[in-house]
Amino acid sequence: MTEPTYSTLNELLAAVRACRACEAHLPRGPRPVLSAGRSARILIVGQAPGLRVHTTGIPWDDPSGERLRGWMGVTKAAFYDESRISIIPMGYCYPGRGNGGDLPPRRECAQLWLDHLLANLPRIELTLLVGLYAQRHFLGGDRKPSLAATIKAWREYSPAYVPLPHPSPRNTPWLQRHSWFERQLLPELRSRIQAILFHAKENGPKMVPRAGPRSRRGP
Repeated sequence: MTEPTYSTLNELLAAVRACRACEAHLPRGPRPVLSAGRSARILIVGQAPGLRVHTTGIPWDDPSGERLRGWMGVTKAAFYDESRISIIPMGYCYPGRGNGGDLPPRRECAQLWLDHLLANLPRIELTLLVGLYAQRHFLGGDRKPSLAATIKAWREYSPAYVPLPHPSPRNTPWLQRHSWFERQLLPELRSRIQAILFHAKENGPKMVPRAGPRSRRGP
């Protein structure tokens, strides 16, 4: 069967937002939440929407998003500017709750849509891999044995990727145990983001499309 083709990113996003592939598995029903613009230079790949984001339909519209914007050193206006920043989680719909919190992102989203979306973002210079699922998919065998070790080795994945912990308030103890994260990684991350978003010359050389993820195993 021939895969459908999409003439524009907007057409592709409309198809993603209309996706019902996981409907039978979603306790609140499907509501794909993502944001993308073809001129974006930064891509944020997170986990899956929480209940509040499912309700509002706005990516990272919760305390985790507030902390992430603080890490990045950007305003809400810049964060939600699709021409600058694209936001594509590993799972696009709220997956429901399990015993230890929200369930993992559904695999179908990345399998069906991620390659198509990445192909329509030719100017991405930096991808933030927020949490285990994004790091597992994009870094593949280059990922370290633990989340902390992967994040501590962040320079190895530069300049294309920066691995980050999930900014959920539940992860505050992790941040307290790994104080090097805020001392060492965040200042350089903010400097890089500022350079990409505000110092790049609009008429400079066009970015060569990035290679795809190092692994296609999915989350």
